[in-house]
Amino acid sequence: MTDTNKQTGLLLVISGPSGVGKTTITREVIKRLDAQFSISMTTRPQTQSDTDGLDYMFVTEDIFKQHIENNDLLEWAEVFGNHYGTPRKPVDEALASGRIMILEIDVQGAIDVKKNMPDAYGVFILPPHEDVLLKRLRDRAREDEAIIQKRFNKAKLEITMAKESNVYDLFVVNDVLEDAITKIVTAVKAEQTKRNA
Repeated sequence: MTDTNKQTGLLLVISGPSGVGKTTITREVIKRLDAQFSISMTTRPQTQSDTDGLDYMFVTEDIFKQHIENNDLLEWAEVFGNHYGTPRKPVDEALASGRIMILEIDVQGAIDVKKNMPDAYGVFILPPHEDVLLKRLRDRAREDEAIIQKRFNKAKLEITMAKESNVYDLFVVNDVLEDAITKIVTAVKAEQTKRNA
């Protein structure tokens, strides 16, 4: 039996543009790896479908700024007028106990995390094709065309930035969902084995 005290925790960063299916993939990866999910802190208003402390930690601007000043966040950013950040403490605790901690964040956030935690393992999820991404954004039927185009343009920039950032160890095309999930799970297990050898 493996002595869990000797296991090294792994910080897994998953990124991908809006509409690429990263939340679906992340949820499945969490289950299959028995990983922990890092809950982001945000100043964005809570919606009816959000559960505080499960989807996000909803805080005021003042509280968020306090966390920035105290250096309590591994990364933070302003996105469409709202602040989002990754609290450092739960990540440190998970890694210390030998767990896999998953962050689902954007490329800029991943770059910041990598500066703070160089051992982070990065996975970037790509759409099969730009047209597929645009179709998925439209199929979600959440936003008007102007916002969809804004997200689509941001997505294209994000893909370019991800490829040039040297932050990601693995790029996975989400064409067949099950294949994408399996590829990530296999790669992370191999990385863990290598680190614990």
